[in-house]
Amino acid sequence: MKKLCVTQRFLGPLAAGGLLAALAAPAGAVDITSSDGSWTFSASGEINVDYIFSNCESASSAVAVAGGLTCTGTASGNSVSNIGNGLLPASLAFGFKTTQNGIDLSAHFGLFPGIATNDGGSPNLQASGGPTNTALGTTGLDIRQVYLTFGTKDAGTILAGRNIGLFGADVILNDMTLPGVGAPGSAAGPAPSNTTLGGIGYGYIYTDWLAQIDYTTPDFSGFQVTVGAYDPLNSLSDEGTPDPKKAPGFHAKATLTLPFSDTSKFYASIAGITQKQYQEFGGGTYNYNASGVDVFAKLDISDLEVFGYYYHGDGLGTTALFLLGSYADGQKRKSDGYLAQITYKIGTVKLGVNYGESKLDYANGADAAANPTLVQSNKKATGGVYWSLTKNLMLLAEYSNTKSENHSGGDNTANTFNIGFYLGF
Repeated sequence: MKKLCVTQRFLGPLAAGGLLAALAAPAGAVDITSSDGSWTFSASGEINVDYIFSNCESASSAVAVAGGLTCTGTASGNSVSNIGNGLLPASLAFGFKTTQNGIDLSAHFGLFPGIATNDGGSPNLQASGGPTNTALGTTGLDIRQVYLTFGTKDAGTILAGRNIGLFGADVILNDMTLPGVGAPGSAAGPAPSNTTLGGIGYGYIYTDWLAQIDYTTPDFSGFQVTVGAYDPLNSLSDEGTPDPKKAPGFHAKATLTLPFSDTSKFYASIAGITQKQYQEFGGGTYNYNASGVDVFAKLDISDLEVFGYYYHGDGLGTTALFLLGSYADGQKRKSDGYLAQITYKIGTVKLGVNYGESKLDYANGADAAANPTLVQSNKKATGGVYWSLTKNLMLLAEYSNTKSENHSGGDNTANTFNIGFYLGF
């Protein structure tokens, strides 16, 4: 029987990947040009801080949900308060660019400090053990982005290094809770990590940061394709010991942008990912191929923005890449999910709601018999108000309701409220 062990330990690495502030921060980065004008140096970043209050499922009524993300109470009560980062950690990104022999060159470095007290090693494995969130502690630094690019407008661009993945990227980059909190994740536990979950596991799988080599085509009237290979990831939950991978993982993405006017446009993308897992277990070996595909579409009409997202995975798992993707010796589970969102701006205030659900199926009857409390779905609804007090400073408030259900019919529900500040530059 395969033992399921999906605890708060995983909530750190999933969310604490955070996302590059430069992707979410407003214009206004610092730009410095070399004396001969050949190189440009830029710096950008953001700091966000939230007060997060969660009312979790009571300990007396909570049920076991292996892979469930909804928080549960303890003997001391159901309420949890935290002051920390939201879905984004703080960040400072540096960029360098130039043009030589007609080729555009660039290099990028992203540094992501949190504000959670962390003396347990990696800021992304905060809840995995060791003294955390205690006096005389310090915070941790997460370095998730180091890459170079080179190319031309007519020939396309090569990207090589560690950067955000292709599968699942568009949905999290457009999630309205990106500068906020969304689902609290480890912020509703005793050892908060650098960030919360946002909508991770509640409608999409975390895209993650991957060591990769990609090629992106030129822009053909709004249509572009990116294809690449990435360093394969070990499973977070497979039985046995992972073997060295025999081949890289592969991902690809096609995008289409159609502007209708200066204030209206349509954007759509489709992305795919595939990788083989190799494991040693019980004196033998097994392997399986995991894959996933997603579709994203967004419509902007002046101050109104609407998007829809859907993904399907085969052996890919739920919440994180290759988490709970298989049973026993590589018998693959299927998963899927969706997120829908609508936002509207009234002057400097943006109002928004989104709803998402991630589902996981059994591999077969033996899986169902062995794991009756396996998560069937994680669901979340969020409403938010985001007020741009200045060009660079945002005040925000969100309310989220989460629900985790197992395949036996049990469920846990929780509510989270947060208020916060986001300063981007």
